[in-house]
Amino acid sequence: MTAPKSDFLRVLTERGYIHQCSDLPGLDEKAASGQLTAYVGYDCTGPSLHVGHLLSIMMLHWFQQTGHRPIALMGGGTTRVGDPSGKDESRKILTLDQIEENKQSLRTVFSRFIDFGNGQDGLAPAPHGAGAGASAFMVDNAEWLAPLNYIDFLRDVGKHFSVNRMLSFDSVKTRLEREHELSFLEFNYMILQAYDFVELSKRHDCVLQMGGSDQWGNIINGIDLGRRMGRPQLYALTCPLITTASGAKMGKTASGAVWLKGDMRSPYEYWQFWRNTEDADVARFLKLFTVLPLDEIARLAALGGSEVNEAKKILATEATALLHGREAADQAAETARKTFEEGALAADLPSVTVASADLKAGLGVLAAFASAGLVASTSEARRQIKAGGLRVNDVVVTDERAALTEAELTGDGVIKLSFGRKKHVLLRFA
Repeated sequence: MTAPKSDFLRVLTERGYIHQCSDLPGLDEKAASGQLTAYVGYDCTGPSLHVGHLLSIMMLHWFQQTGHRPIALMGGGTTRVGDPSGKDESRKILTLDQIEENKQSLRTVFSRFIDFGNGQDGLAPAPHGAGAGASAFMVDNAEWLAPLNYIDFLRDVGKHFSVNRMLSFDSVKTRLEREHELSFLEFNYMILQAYDFVELSKRHDCVLQMGGSDQWGNIINGIDLGRRMGRPQLYALTCPLITTASGAKMGKTASGAVWLKGDMRSPYEYWQFWRNTEDADVARFLKLFTVLPLDEIARLAALGGSEVNEAKKILATEATALLHGREAADQAAETARKTFEEGALAADLPSVTVASADLKAGLGVLAAFASAGLVASTSEARRQIKAGGLRVNDVVVTDERAALTEAELTGDGVIKLSFGRKKHVLLRFA
């Protein structure tokens, strides 16, 4: 299509967010003519979202920044069922209390990216100045799913779904082809998600559902159900599933998922994740995961040689500022500078507390690195020592039988463990 008329689709196109759209010209015309309402759904399976969710959250951010009203839909109802998309196994069934606790925890993440104003959720405006559109709000689909009368639901909604067509969707077909069990409970998930779209259309005049490309089939189901149930035209817009230039899945590291909550991954560790971006991904990630102007991103993308590291630091600081605030981002950048450029012992490095008695008795170096989470096991620590990859207080470890004692304590009462040049943990004792 030609250049988008609406600010929303122009921004998303220029920054690389769009993978598929059910009717791009139609959505563009509608977005250019007035304020729209759109949503993205998130199930409450854990206390935090991770970097893999960040792309759709940023779509909500830009949707609001270009004058529209975003909805963050919490899946308090669908979490009880489980989305089979991209899964080989059934999701663990959570209690209602666990789901509610996770939902409350997730709310804080969204307030960093979209502005809830003084709405029903009492969430503070995002610190980086969101708020160009109407106040965002949060809805829980348990509100309409929990009270459903099963017989009425089957009659009014279930009649619109073809089992033949449902079996053709990738989320179902993959499970069946691999001969992995797909419960009847999970089979119903796509019906419930489609019904969410219709309910949000009725209750809040929501016309657009956004999400990752793996949700395309589920979103299209919602559009089709809306048409069959007499709703106005609905739209689907998906973002690509991001992999790094080397083909790795975005947000997965050796130490696990990159969580968006500070108590699960500190601002410094989050900063380091972005600082370690591959050279070929820097420009793309600046567009997707920061709010820097495109002309500034173009300048940074043109940097070559060792200067690309400056662009990586800016990426890390800007991405961290969005999630954790400017002060935490600047502090993380300064911690990294002291650690890597001055070789100083920065107090803000991630830390692990160990019993003082263990140190007095002699803490084996293999166990120390495993306890700190720098390696997955003592056997991996042994391999890394042979490769010269582990250091204690910046001194290379050469003896796998060595033990840490009070002699290794620095003036700050800690011991610095390092794996390579970029991973550091302080051992603290209590």
